Amino acid sequence: MNSPVFPNARIGVLLVNLGTPDSPNTPDVRRYLNEFLTDGRVIDMPAAVRYPLFQGLVVPLRAPKSAKIYQQLWTERGSPLLFHGLDLQKKVQAELGPEYVVAFGMRYQKPSIAKALDELREAAVDRIIVLPLFPQYASASTGSVQEKVMDIVKDWWIVPSISFISAFSSDPGFIATIVALGQREQAKRNYDHIVFSYHGIPERHITKGSFHNYCKFGSCCDTLNENNRYCYRAQCFETSRLVAVGMGLKPDQYTVAFQSRLQSRLRDPWLQPYTDEVLKEFPAKGIKNVLAFSPAFVADCLETTIEVGEEFKELFEKSGGDHWQLVPSLNSEPQWVDAVAAMIRRN
Repeated sequence: MNSPVFPNARIGVLLVNLGTPDSPNTPDVRRYLNEFLTDGRVIDMPAAVRYPLFQGLVVPLRAPKSAKIYQQLWTERGSPLLFHGLDLQKKVQAELGPEYVVAFGMRYQKPSIAKALDELREAAVDRIIVLPLFPQYASASTGSVQEKVMDIVKDWWIVPSISFISAFSSDPGFIATIVALGQREQAKRNYDHIVFSYHGIPERHITKGSFHNYCKFGSCCDTLNENNRYCYRAQCFETSRLVAVGMGLKPDQYTVAFQSRLQSRLRDPWLQPYTDEVLKEFPAKGIKNVLAFSPAFVADCLETTIEVGEEFKELFEKSGGDHWQLVPSLNSEPQWVDAVAAMIRRN
C-alpha cells in the first residue's frame, strides 16, 4: 500500500457525516440549521431567494422546535451522530493500522471537513480517500461533501491525489451488518412486516440527475444498472432488496418508504410512499408488529432515534398497531468497522 518512491508515505482517509449542533440549545441549533438549510445542494433555490427565506424566516421559526427534539436525543456523551462517528474513526484507524491516517469531519458545524483535511495534510499523506458516510448517493448529501472537499483543497498549494467513495448501497459488508442487526431483533420477537424507511428528497433532485431522463419513478428502479447507478431512489430499493434476501424475506413481507419531507406533497412532491402515511394503514391490513430499518443512516441521529424510533412508533400505536421496533444503526459495530476498512483497502 506504500508509495514505491516514498515507502513510508501513508494514505489519508476522511470519514464524513452530515453534522450536528454543538449543543441542543436554540442558538447552537440555529447556527447548525443556518448552515445546513442554506446549502445550495440541500435547498436548490437561487441564493437570492434561499438565504433570506431560510435565514430570515424558516430557521428562526424552526430552531426552537428543533432544539426541544435535540434535547430528547442528547446523551451524556453529547450528540450520538458525533460520538459514534469519533468511535468509528478510532476503530477504523486501529483496523487499518499505521499505514493509514484516519480523520473524521462533519459537513456542517464541528468537527469541520476543513479541520479534518488539515490533519491529513499535516500528516503528509501520499493521497486521500474520502468516504462520505451516506450509503446511497444523493447530491444533497454525498454531492455536497464532495463539493466542499474540492472547494477547500483548491486553495492548497500542493494537492495530493484524492478519490471519493461515492456510494456503498450494495456493499457486501454494509449489507451483511444490517442483516445481522435485523436478525438479532427478529430473534427476540415475531414480526408481521418489515419497513425500510429512507430519508426523503424532492423528486426534482432525481430528475435533475437522471441519465438521459431514464428515471420515471416506476419500474426503472427495479434493478440497479449503469443508467441509474447514481439514482438515490434506485439505490434505496437495491439496499432493501439485498437486505431482504439476506434475511430471507419475500417481496410482500417488506415495504420501502421515505421520511422527513420538508414541504407539502402538492407544492413540492418528494419521493413516495411516505413512511408516516404507510404505517397508518398497516393495522387495518392485519399488520400489528413491525420491524423498522433506517438504511440511509449509518449512525443513530435525530431521524432514526426520534423520528423512526419514537414518533413513528407513537403514530403506529395510535393507528391500532401493537409493536413497532427500530433496528439500531450500524454506529461502530465491529462488523461495520471491518466493512469500512475493507472499502478503504479496495480503494
